[in-house]
Amino acid sequence: MAIRKKSTKSPPVLSHEFILQNHADIVSCVAMVFLLGLMFEITAKASIIFVTLQYNVTLPATEEQAAESASLYYYGIKDLATVFFYMLVAIIIHAIIQEYVLDKINRRMHFSKTKHSKFNESGQLSAFYLFSCIWGTFILISENYISDPTILWRAYPHNLMTFQMKFFYIAQLAYWFHAFPELYFQKTKKEDIPRQLVYIGLYLFHIAGAYLLNLNHLGLVLLVLHYFVEFLFHISRLFYFSDEKYQKGFSLWAVLFVLGRLLTLILSVLTVGFGLARAENQKLDFSAGNFNVLAVRIAVLASICITQAFMMWKFINFQLRRWREHSTFQAPTVKKKPTVTKGRSSRKGTENGVNGTVTSNGADSPRNGC
Repeated sequence: MAIRKKSTKSPPVLSHEFILQNHADIVSCVAMVFLLGLMFEITAKASIIFVTLQYNVTLPATEEQAAESASLYYYGIKDLATVFFYMLVAIIIHAIIQEYVLDKINRRMHFSKTKHSKFNESGQLSAFYLFSCIWGTFILISENYISDPTILWRAYPHNLMTFQMKFFYIAQLAYWFHAFPELYFQKTKKEDIPRQLVYIGLYLFHIAGAYLLNLNHLGLVLLVLHYFVEFLFHISRLFYFSDEKYQKGFSLWAVLFVLGRLLTLILSVLTVGFGLARAENQKLDFSAGNFNVLAVRIAVLASICITQAFMMWKFINFQLRRWREHSTFQAPTVKKKPTVTKGRSSRKGTENGVNGTVTSNGADSPRNGC
């Protein structure tokens, strides 16, 4: 009888490829643990910290305000747990959009690797920017920000937030935190990681700063303004990938980008430099959430101005590079008499495109390198 050898194969482990292929399922299981925890009395107290918003305060009804009592929220350390849970939700939604929308379009369009990654980036960000713009605009309208701009600095500190306002900021922080593991899940190139880290870090720095310094009113307006401009760019890039002759969206984006930077500076200086500077209460009080002191105001304005200057510097360099490339492509070439040899047909001048013109196949996006 032949003796069977015992199998020496080790049990399956969570390998690198397994995690990349099944990260959405793994994250879904972790999120379900928190949701199932709400069903049991022993774990409900711990799970509710992750799933629902914390630190709510019920204000009694007054004659001037609505007849019903209002439930408002402030921030605290437990918000980190809520941000972590909704970060898991953002990873799941990211995977759903990628699998059921973007991957199907990619298979039809047959993009190159570079276009493939940029198409996925623009597809994900355009969906997020559109959703955030609609949600933020709804909050601005419902809380009368448009009709009364003095709300941006009046009655500071804005340490009490409505449910929609606090949930909006939690969702924003969760989304940009989820971008860190997505660098691993999406197999981002090593040379692109520093640019992505700066991009994500700037968002988290400004959103968390507005949230912690109780400048949530100003932060909401600036986010909606910025997201609208960014949405226009990414939706234009999606159209560009489908038809490289499409350039009108980028021209409109270039104009709105400059106007967006200008409006951001105007609103910031108006709110922080004039509105808060003239407020009566200008004492640092951590318990009341009042950070309206000169040092904080200078730091806020400096961070906003430096960021806007950095974005404009990148934008100007990008436009100059585009104009230089366009001018070299359109530069008239010196005409030479073709030398005809018997038995051979010259194909010079057609290798770069039709009639010597350079095609745009080499360019993956009008925003290459940015």
